[in-house]
Amino acid sequence: MVNYAASLKENALSINQELRWFKDILNARLQLHRGEECTYKSIWDIQPPEHTEKNSYYSKFIGYYKSTLAERLLLMLVLAPHVQPQLLDPFYVKNTMFDRGYTEFGGLKGNTHSGFIPTGETAVFLLAGVNIYERSLATELFNDTHYLVKHNIIQLQDAGLNEPYLSGAISLTQDYQNYFIKGHNTKPHFSKEFPAKLITTQMEWSDLVLPQDTLTQIEEIKTWIQHRHTLMDSWGFNKKLKPGYKSLFYGPPGTGKTLVACLIGKLCEMDVYKIDLSMVVSKYIGETEKNLERVFKMAENKNWVLFFDEADALFGKRSGVSNSNDRYANQETAYLLQRIEDFDGVAILATNLKTNIDEAFARRFQSLTYFPVPQQEERFKLWEQSFSQATVLEDSLDLKQLARKYELSGGMIMNVIRYCSLMALKRNENVIRLDDAEKGIQKELVKEGRVL
Repeated sequence: MVNYAASLKENALSINQELRWFKDILNARLQLHRGEECTYKSIWDIQPPEHTEKNSYYSKFIGYYKSTLAERLLLMLVLAPHVQPQLLDPFYVKNTMFDRGYTEFGGLKGNTHSGFIPTGETAVFLLAGVNIYERSLATELFNDTHYLVKHNIIQLQDAGLNEPYLSGAISLTQDYQNYFIKGHNTKPHFSKEFPAKLITTQMEWSDLVLPQDTLTQIEEIKTWIQHRHTLMDSWGFNKKLKPGYKSLFYGPPGTGKTLVACLIGKLCEMDVYKIDLSMVVSKYIGETEKNLERVFKMAENKNWVLFFDEADALFGKRSGVSNSNDRYANQETAYLLQRIEDFDGVAILATNLKTNIDEAFARRFQSLTYFPVPQQEERFKLWEQSFSQATVLEDSLDLKQLARKYELSGGMIMNVIRYCSLMALKRNENVIRLDDAEKGIQKELVKEGRVL
C-alpha cells in the first residue's frame, strides 16, 4: 500500500506545478487583454506540466477523465481560493477610466473570505477573453452533460432573476475539495443543504427474517448493484435503459424495510442516506423541488443508496385540479417523476401502503417488494434469535406459544424484548419473565389500537 504521506507530497507537487502554469496563463491573458507586451500570442502557447507523479490524486483525476487544457484551467481557477487565494488578486486591478474593477473579470466578494471569488464570467474571460465565438465554446464547460457538472465536480450557482447566468459564483464541490487536497472524500454532514442522515446497522444478512418471495426480490437489487457497470457499459444497455435502480418497499410498519436498505448498503459497501422529508417538503412553491434537487445532485456518481421512508409524503398520488394549489402540486409531482427517473444511483422508497404512491411512480420502479407481517414460524425465529445471549428465559416463557398467539411485526417484537430486558436489569437479574413479555406485548398492541 502506498504511504499516505508520500501520496500527499506527490499530489502537492502536482498541484503546485499546475498552479504555476495557471499563474502564467492568467498573467498572459491580462497582458493580452490590456494590449501590453507579452511573450505569447495566445495563452494556449504556454505548455502545461506533464504530471508524471503516479500517486498524485490530481494526476489520476486528469488522466482518468483525459481532461483538456481548458478543463484543467477551470479546475485550477476553482481550486485556487482554497490553496493559493492570492493567485487571483490580479483580478482586483481597477479600470482607471471608470475607477472600478473590470466588469469582464467577473468575481464576487465573500462574507468572510477576503480574497477574490471567481464567477462563471471569470472562467470564460480566462479561457476566451472577450472573443464572442470562443466565449460560446467556453460556456460548454457548464452544460449539465459535461462531466465536470454531471459528476458534481464544479458548481455554477444560480445568479438570480434577470441576472446574467455567468455572474453566479463558480466553485469546486466539497467532495472534490477534499479529494484534490486530502486525497479522499469526507461524508456529508446532515444540514439544510443536505437533509439526509447516514444510517447503518450492526445486524448481518443472516439475522434477516423474511419470506422467501421477499428475499428473492431483494436479491434482484443486490444483483443489479453488483453487475450494473457490466450491464450498462459493457453490454451497451446505457443506450436502451434509464440509469440507476429504483425500488419500492411497501408493507406494515416494523417489517424490516429500513433494515433491509441498511443491509443492502452494508453488503454492497455503499453508504445509505435516509432523506429527512420534513426538511425537503415545503409549502412554498418550487422549494420542494430545489431541496430535493440538492440531494440528487450530491448523490450523482456516488456509491450511495438514497432511502426515502414514508415516501408517500413526497411521491403521493396527484389530485384533481380544482385550484392553483392543486396545479402546482401536480407540477411538483411531474418534476419528481422525471428527476427520480434520471437519477443514476440506487433509490429505495418505503411506504406502509402501496396505494398511497402515485401509479406513475410505480411504473418507473424496477422492483416492488412487499414486506408482510411475519407468519408464526417467522415470528418464532425472531423471538428466538433476538434475546441477548446474556439472558435466560424462565420456564413458563414459551416462545412458540407467543409466536402462535400474537401477530406482531419484527419491530414490535424487538420493542417487547427491549422492555423485558430492561425490567430484568431493573431487578438486577438476567431472567426474562413471561409476565414482562405479556405486559410488553400489551403495550405494543395498545399503540396500534388493538387489545388482548
